[in-house]
Amino acid sequence: MKKLSIILLVLPMLCAGQPDPDSLFIKKISDDILRNGKSYELLRQLTKQIGGRLSGSPQFVRAVSWGKFTMEMIGPDKVFLQKCMIPHWVRGGTDSASIIAMNNKPFAKKLDVLALGNSIGKGTITGSVLAVADFAELEKRKDSAKGKIVFFNKGFDPTNIDPGVSYGQTGIYRRNGASVAAKYGAIGIMIRSLTESYANDPHTGAMAYNDSFPRIPAIAVGPRDADEIWNLTRRSTLTASMTTNGKFLPDTIGHNVVGELVGTEFPGEFITIGGHLDSWDVNEGAHDDGAGVVQTIEVMRVFKALGYQPKRTIRFVLFANEENGLRGGTQYAIEAEAKKEKHVFALESDAGGFTPRGFSVSGLQPAQLEKMRSWIKWLQAYGVTEIATGGGGADISPLNRLFATPVCGLEPDPQRYFDYHHARTDVFENVNKRELLLGAVNMAALIYLVDKYGL
Repeated sequence: MKKLSIILLVLPMLCAGQPDPDSLFIKKISDDILRNGKSYELLRQLTKQIGGRLSGSPQFVRAVSWGKFTMEMIGPDKVFLQKCMIPHWVRGGTDSASIIAMNNKPFAKKLDVLALGNSIGKGTITGSVLAVADFAELEKRKDSAKGKIVFFNKGFDPTNIDPGVSYGQTGIYRRNGASVAAKYGAIGIMIRSLTESYANDPHTGAMAYNDSFPRIPAIAVGPRDADEIWNLTRRSTLTASMTTNGKFLPDTIGHNVVGELVGTEFPGEFITIGGHLDSWDVNEGAHDDGAGVVQTIEVMRVFKALGYQPKRTIRFVLFANEENGLRGGTQYAIEAEAKKEKHVFALESDAGGFTPRGFSVSGLQPAQLEKMRSWIKWLQAYGVTEIATGGGGADISPLNRLFATPVCGLEPDPQRYFDYHHARTDVFENVNKRELLLGAVNMAALIYLVDKYGL
């Protein structure tokens, strides 16, 4: 009894300070990714050898082949393509705009602009500029909009610490501004680019038309040019010309690229991790969403490298057509529903390749959220200090709608993301290797924890 008492007394002392198995395995994940990670090189291939990957473009087709080949080289249990029909919008040439008259006198000021994605071009149009701060001001001045080019100068609110909040507040002007203006007879719109950056880079992005009103052309203006337009219209009348040629070609065939590690205990329970393979045509799509694509592949690589055999089936998905249609994510969920699959969790990286700060989740019950937050003790050494609510990702949102699947988004530091988002500056050179790899570390760690402990 005396010996037993000593053993019982000493054993906790010996165990104290010893890393638990989860800490040890996550450290192995981190060490392998930071020493041997391929994300940065894969991102170089995707951006420099393929470039911008707008849905329906030859570059997107090449990206699908690249993604399938890259996954196959890692050697998961299976890799397959999932067919979906995707929209095929083309820019149709160089977008341009100028201020050509001030107070009815000739004036020459070239503007840095990009047509909004999905917008329909009309060649060159010319009209007086009606500058408004927001929809409320347009409503007050609606009788002045007929035959005009409406300029929406709704900018980011600098008091929002998270620029993503500002993006949500201003995004409605990009999405719906053309139809709101067309309702009152406008012939075109210009919007202030959705960014707080003061670089004069225009930012494109998807818009949509309300079929009840004419489809008028729409452009985004660089921030400094937007300021100049606004200041000039405070004291002068302006006439502008804008040239766009965007149009839709018939829908074409696209593919999600899916890799799979089959679960050893619960193969019928699916965990999805992914990013979207498409990007806009004016840049290399490095942060949006080349980073998410290569981080997804990196998680697959490290699991294979460490010989990890998941309990549940993990799918690694490079989604098609997030930017201007969400056809890939929708098709993924529709096929899962048709096969009566059980999807227990989905994680997406689509907020850039910056330093990881946390995760954001939707669809969790309070007890599940508390369970996930208890894992921060294993993640905080690698940068994740918060698991917030209200997040997810566009491509995985259909899983949440159809299955009530809990969805989660990686949340990197957000301060610089909208400097590059949908702009020509979203290129490989603006991604930091270590930040990119640390994002993959945290994604792999979270997937490991969900797989091991469930929700």
